[in-house]
Amino acid sequence: MAKKKKKIFVLDTNVLLHDYKCIYNFQENDVVIPITVLEELDKFKKGNALINFHAREFARELDRLSGDGLFNGGVSLGKGLGKLSIETGKAFSEKIRESFPENTPDHRILAIAEYVFLNKKEDDVVLITKDINLRMKAKSIGVMAGDYESDKVQNIDEIYKEIYILKDIADDQISKVYNDEEGILVEEVKISPQPTPNQYFILKGNRSSALVHYKASERLFGRVLKQKVYGIEPRNAEQTFALDALLRDEVPLISITGKAGTGKTLLALASAIQQRQKFTQIFLARPIVPLSNRDIGFLPGDAKEKIGPYMQPLFDNLDVIKNKFSSTSKEYQKIEEMQKSEKLIITPLAYIRGRSLSKVFFIVDEAQNLTPHEIKTIITRAGEGTKMVFTGDIEQIDTPYLDMKSNGLSYLTDKMIGQEVFAHINLVKGERSFLAELASNLL
Repeated sequence: MAKKKKKIFVLDTNVLLHDYKCIYNFQENDVVIPITVLEELDKFKKGNALINFHAREFARELDRLSGDGLFNGGVSLGKGLGKLSIETGKAFSEKIRESFPENTPDHRILAIAEYVFLNKKEDDVVLITKDINLRMKAKSIGVMAGDYESDKVQNIDEIYKEIYILKDIADDQISKVYNDEEGILVEEVKISPQPTPNQYFILKGNRSSALVHYKASERLFGRVLKQKVYGIEPRNAEQTFALDALLRDEVPLISITGKAGTGKTLLALASAIQQRQKFTQIFLARPIVPLSNRDIGFLPGDAKEKIGPYMQPLFDNLDVIKNKFSSTSKEYQKIEEMQKSEKLIITPLAYIRGRSLSKVFFIVDEAQNLTPHEIKTIITRAGEGTKMVFTGDIEQIDTPYLDMKSNGLSYLTDKMIGQEVFAHINLVKGERSFLAELASNLL
């Protein structure tokens, strides 16, 4: 039997900033870190963003593994894993000089990857980078290249499909859904594969239909009622399902996906205000993704003025709810009071780092711009009585090294489906306006 050919993975800086523990995810294969990557990571060590944390943590990880072997044959990454080594800078080959004459960090990494490729003929050498252009450059000089796949979602179409409609259901069964508070057993409905916990369906018979929720612990389809929450009324079946999940005490973790105008954030915020007495605070936050990938420091004004444009959509959602009531109504006044007393806080995600998340209704908007590790960091800080809602549109990703399969919102949904504490709803129909719906579909 032929011995399995080993691979050598050369890692780009963006991979380590994406997941500082990625070096342990390449099985028995060896990992090479170009010296240029360490130089680049050094520039990211200061700061409060998660990429700064990753840069510092990788430096600590490297220090723990440190030894002369890093520059001479490599050091073991652990039982069943390969070796980690650091490759020093290499002169540009003629091929690189002709195609990429500029002395940039990317091209220095490329030169090291090519050197490893030429000197390790017995192994397959692959440059791993989240930079599509760098992958193309590597392939142009004969070096294999790929994306970091460890946290990518494979069944993306399954997660983001439209609502499940079960047809040809007997009308007497649908009547039972309406008349029996507990609902009907899943065995009474022909369905394959078996539903997952907190999955929602439309049951359709010849003369009637019903919206139902699947309660896995009791194997029951229970009726979902259309509910109005703090002036906001669902306009379609998906929004009805979303509000049902948001109001369920037994479901502390929810992801809501959908294109612009489907009502993701509005429904989450309205349901949070409706349930305000159950929580000590409501946090509505979103990650700041600077324009053209520039830091917000270049914007004029103080800190509040700099972040204002990024937070405005969240305030717009709050205004929609407030405008459902007159300015003298108790509902309107309650929202004003919650803002003044900081029971309701709208803020950039980075600004709540270190805050206590016990008994908090926590909404993270634009979650598609978070990495899987950022999502994990947020959720693992949830205390008792906290409900977490992540909303976003995976087709509108503003972070350069994330895509539909590698962003944190997709990762969260993929990993959590099937857990009884989790619900996922994909909103399909836009409700902002006919024009907004048309543009979202056609442009």
